[in-house]
Amino acid sequence: MTRQFWTILTAGALATLAFDLFGQSLSPMFGYAKLAPVGLANATLKTIFGSVPKGAGSGLHILTGLLIYSLGYVLVARPIQQRLLPALPWVVTAVVYGIGLWIFALYGVAHLIAGNKPFLGWSGITWVALWGHILYALVAVYVIEREARQPAGIPAAA
Repeated sequence: MTRQFWTILTAGALATLAFDLFGQSLSPMFGYAKLAPVGLANATLKTIFGSVPKGAGSGLHILTGLLIYSLGYVLVARPIQQRLLPALPWVVTAVVYGIGLWIFALYGVAHLIAGNKPFLGWSGITWVALWGHILYALVAVYVIEREARQPAGIPAAA
């Protein structure tokens, strides 16, 4: 159980780094939109609570990436995939999960909670967010599945 907890945290940390590097650095460097996940988190918290303490948006973004989205894969996406299509490669499951995260973030959170246009009006940020969430899922699922294939007590080789 402890090993699985650390795997989930490691997967979330590496995936969040990849998401932020892509969406806040690489994408704008190549002329595309820059993601603002902390801004969305602040807007969401303000809608729910009316005010936002300084740093709360960053905390929500980090907590979501570090733990919530990784747990979503382990507790929801993976069990569904294993029950319905057990032979499906993890890469396909990860891409579908990333698309699900994108829908959740841009429709569920940004639109239904924070009050923005659905999918942020289908602007440039919409597509950067899609690729960012798919990248997040690929990194997180790779770490989780790689660790799951290791026998207990044997760390994964570098």
